[in-house]
Amino acid sequence: MRTDVQNLDDTRTDIALLDRIVSRDEQAVAELYDRHHRLLFGLILRILRDRSEAEEVLQEVFVLVWTRAQTYNVALGSPAAWLVRIARNRGIDRLRANNVRVRAAESAPLPVAGDSPEASAALSEQQRVVACALESLPQDQRVLIEQAYFLGLTQSELAERFKLPLGTVKTRIRTGMMALREQLSQVFIEQ
Repeated sequence: MRTDVQNLDDTRTDIALLDRIVSRDEQAVAELYDRHHRLLFGLILRILRDRSEAEEVLQEVFVLVWTRAQTYNVALGSPAAWLVRIARNRGIDRLRANNVRVRAAESAPLPVAGDSPEASAALSEQQRVVACALESLPQDQRVLIEQAYFLGLTQSELAERFKLPLGTVKTRIRTGMMALREQLSQVFIEQ
């Protein structure tokens, strides 16, 4: 059983490691990883129930620690509790993104063997029109929309991936979707 003195020493060590990470000491990340990876991996694995997914999320957690160590606030709890919150949130985000991907795949229309060549051609033409409409968007909007809808990434994941504020991601996706809607409504009304 751990004593309060041992817990206090562990917390002080972790705080010192975070200070070193803020100073861009790569060895400090490795030491923090060695101290906490088992606990965090176990938590993430319980959330995702997939070992390879849990390994990826664990890596994301320590990338976030590297990029956001300066956001740690001792008044909000120990470094271990901060790491657990990050790991839990990243695990839940991944689980949600995976669920979105599964739902999107399940709801995608599948070609039916009895479809006529005309129906297949019409579907092909619709796909071409949507692809052209996507290509006409500014790249900053198109990339976010593609990764959100085709890869199932959440807006929070996109903000982290592209180092953008969450509000910027939401605005770009909304603006791009409105432009797509406008373009596609004109095309499909003309047909």
